Amino acid sequence: MKDCAEWVGASFMVTLQTIQAAAGRIRESIYRSPFVRSETFSKLTGNSIFFKLENLQMTGSYKERGALNKILLLTEQERGRGVIAASAGNHAQAVAYHATKRGIKAQICMPLTTPLVKVSATRGYGAEVILYGANYDEACEEALRRCAERNLTFIHPFDDESVIAGQGTLGIEMLEQQPEIEVLVIPVGGGGLISGVACAVKETNPKIQVIGVQTSKLPSMKAALEHNGPVTLPAKTTIADGIAVRCAGTITFPLVKRYVDDIITVDDEEIANAILLLLEKEKTLAEGAGAVATAAVLQHKIPHKGKRVGVFIGGGNIDVSLLSRIIERGLVKDGRLVRLRIHLPDHPGALQRLAGVIAEQQANIVETNYDRAYYGVLLGDTVIDITMETRGPENVAELTAALDAAGYSHERVL
Repeated sequence: MKDCAEWVGASFMVTLQTIQAAAGRIRESIYRSPFVRSETFSKLTGNSIFFKLENLQMTGSYKERGALNKILLLTEQERGRGVIAASAGNHAQAVAYHATKRGIKAQICMPLTTPLVKVSATRGYGAEVILYGANYDEACEEALRRCAERNLTFIHPFDDESVIAGQGTLGIEMLEQQPEIEVLVIPVGGGGLISGVACAVKETNPKIQVIGVQTSKLPSMKAALEHNGPVTLPAKTTIADGIAVRCAGTITFPLVKRYVDDIITVDDEEIANAILLLLEKEKTLAEGAGAVATAAVLQHKIPHKGKRVGVFIGGGNIDVSLLSRIIERGLVKDGRLVRLRIHLPDHPGALQRLAGVIAEQQANIVETNYDRAYYGVLLGDTVIDITMETRGPENVAELTAALDAAGYSHERVL
């Protein structure tokens, strides 16, 4: 690892007062999202879980707050020249929407790997999209080059005092909605959200615990705390692309160090499981970055029981193809989708007999694939891979027992 920026400390220009001012400034243009209790997740975790649903904002994430606060503070000259930003998606949409709504031209540099849904949405909100680089850092370098070349105003996704203050309005809002909250669990990328929220919350009620959650692929803020300053981590791919930040912010880091109690990590499998459970049990759509806090509480990584816990769902802009894969893998993991490789005689009626055994166990065939040449198939026999919907692990056990009783050789395909 290497230093990503020289850190020499910071005067705390983000304060409760600047956050309160931001709250007044953006109030008329930002949706006051619900902060509601989940009976299902409370039972699953042993805490009283409250979800802050920022995925319900107009552009699908909390990023609107910081972007709008920054835009409203622009001078007339800066508005006339236009703005530019670099983002993997949510910040891009927020800047595009609120700048265009106020007649300000916006350019957004996005990595080439950005999900199509976010690229299309950003263009739809009126911004000029420049796809550049393999990751956020490369897109950011291009944005800064264009910024200097064209004298635009750069709106940083997290390392900007006005942006941080805008995100911090969530802290004020959550305390107004649930004043008895005891723990807040917040996603962390570069730190703009958690530094603003933690400042607002801790300056109001220091007893509230603030816990950050990062993807284990890129724990940049956790690394910064361990090294006492921001460091750059190697680039990695994660389904939590919205917080895939290689280096913590130089402004956000001291705020996190001062106000945040702990940073923990979750892996992609845990995040995917959280996305699926939110969708199925809570009827809430969350993207990878938006589900990391939920993943942490589901995996019991929060060292609390019997507490009132606020869990932040930061965004719902997930690519539908990724969502489809997450759902399918989740069903496999849960035993509700199973594929069996079954050997059977290659003669008329053999498949009908096999289908009858499967139907008796109330499994539903969704896909079949024959093979006579591979898998050690004897001459005169065939192998068929059958994918089936089942009622769960017990139904799968009943199905395999029925196949054994009927004399079929079979194995589970994972």
